[in-house]
Amino acid sequence: MCYIYSRLFMFFSLLLLSFSVYLIILDFVYIIEYIFIIFNSVNITYIILIDWMSMMFMSFVLFISSMVIYYSEEYMNGDLNKNRFILMVIMFVISMMLMIISPNLISILLGWDGLGLVSYCLVIYYQNIKSFSAGMLTALSNRVGDVALLMSIAWMMNYGSWNFMFYLDIMKNDWIMELISYLVVLAAMTKSAQIPFSSWLPAAMAAPTPVSSLVHSSTLVTAGVYLLIRFNYAFSSSLMNFLLFISSMTMFMSGLGANFENDLKKIIALSTLSQLGLMMSILSLGAYKLAFFHLLIHALFKALLFMCAGSIIHSLSNCQDIRCMGGLVKQLPLTCTYFNICNWSLCGIPFMSGFYSKDLIVEFMSMNILNIYIYFIFYISIGLTVAYSFRLTYYSLSGDFNFISMNLLKENNIMLLGMSGLIFIVIISGSVFNWLMFDTLIFICLPILMKFMTLLVIMLGMLFGYELSKFNLVYNLLSKNFYSFFFSSMWNIPILSTLGVNYIPVKMGALLMIFDRGWFEFYGGQNLSLLLKKFTLLQLLSLNHLKIYFLMLLIWIIYLLVQI
Repeated sequence: MCYIYSRLFMFFSLLLLSFSVYLIILDFVYIIEYIFIIFNSVNITYIILIDWMSMMFMSFVLFISSMVIYYSEEYMNGDLNKNRFILMVIMFVISMMLMIISPNLISILLGWDGLGLVSYCLVIYYQNIKSFSAGMLTALSNRVGDVALLMSIAWMMNYGSWNFMFYLDIMKNDWIMELISYLVVLAAMTKSAQIPFSSWLPAAMAAPTPVSSLVHSSTLVTAGVYLLIRFNYAFSSSLMNFLLFISSMTMFMSGLGANFENDLKKIIALSTLSQLGLMMSILSLGAYKLAFFHLLIHALFKALLFMCAGSIIHSLSNCQDIRCMGGLVKQLPLTCTYFNICNWSLCGIPFMSGFYSKDLIVEFMSMNILNIYIYFIFYISIGLTVAYSFRLTYYSLSGDFNFISMNLLKENNIMLLGMSGLIFIVIISGSVFNWLMFDTLIFICLPILMKFMTLLVIMLGMLFGYELSKFNLVYNLLSKNFYSFFFSSMWNIPILSTLGVNYIPVKMGALLMIFDRGWFEFYGGQNLSLLLKKFTLLQLLSLNHLKIYFLMLLIWIIYLLVQI
């Protein structure tokens, strides 16, 4: 079953990529309108937008999912419900594709809500308390964005139709369109896990690793960024400044948190969050094509990074702690090679695929006239990305093997084939799509120091990550303090998202239970006797009887002595 779907997806992926190149060359956009029903003057239609961007993104989604499904054949081998898992992954991919090709706010809900529902089913796939909690956090965080999208649908009733593509530019100065764009940004912030909705992204790691590979590369988390790319024409300058601030804070917060994390999958999840912040921040600077370019390149190497992590976890009897790894390059040479290549791409090492998009983004930001805060936070976040990537490499690949002596470390052929399908594209994609997507060359003129600033920060980040790993004893001692706990727990956002939301309603519920039970029951019978027991002195004496007895004896002796 896995092989059939994998080959089918691969075939459609190549077909869509060819069609995307054809559309780029001719500069064509097709809008297909399918009429479901005509009743008097009411037309119920389904609209499909076919342009180079939607076709290319669908091609990437299908290619990555074909490799993930092939990889799942071995990863989910012992699972009794493997076919159900594969069908859920396919539903997930179909939901994403429905979202990509919809230029209509009503039809976009098919994909948008489909992603939310199927992601909940996949996160709770391993049925335990942790998975259920993570699934509920994921579902409820995303519902906030769904409500914002429904509200924007209601406000778009003021226009002639829900096809937002026709109104974005022409109605840009209308206050209703501004309100709709604010609601769409809120929806995108929940789906792409920006502050304050960041806590669900690391929690979603409770899902099986193939799901994480798909979710964190090209489907769920990128849906918000893709929606903003489509809506970018309608954004006012105040909204773009707001989005720039939020996304830059998310980028910095997740990069800092990943340096304090020891769970392999959570480190990669936080790196996804950091890259999403980078995409959103460059989008809010006005370069939507650059954001889309980084979205595609990041999707490839992040999918492979998760697949390598899954292979390592699978070999280590499901252990995810990086402190238990070490020296894996001797036992899993090919997996570690792929892992390193993806890490280098993530860091933006020159001439790896990530370098082409990341360097362009940072230089574009440097060329704009912005304040010093944005300039520094971009470079610090890049430095932190390199630091946690090298820390991850140091812990997992070098040194001595720290796991139990009874182990079965081996590379599986099927999993390796799934990963090998991606590695070639990961290496060449940056350069190829750079030439393919940008019809005019981007010329960025900067002073020599600013031009080499990216490379300098990458080198400093490497050094920082290496030193952080080398002095891990000192680091572990330092990590007991409040600051490191605060940074590693994502600035307490998970606590605020869970306890912060439900603590007051639960407390109020306990107070208002009196109305539920009725006055007579509350003030009569059992509760009255409990109140009387609580306030009696005898009850107090009987609780600490020995202490009270000795105290009374002491008072009695003092009284006798005074009398004498």
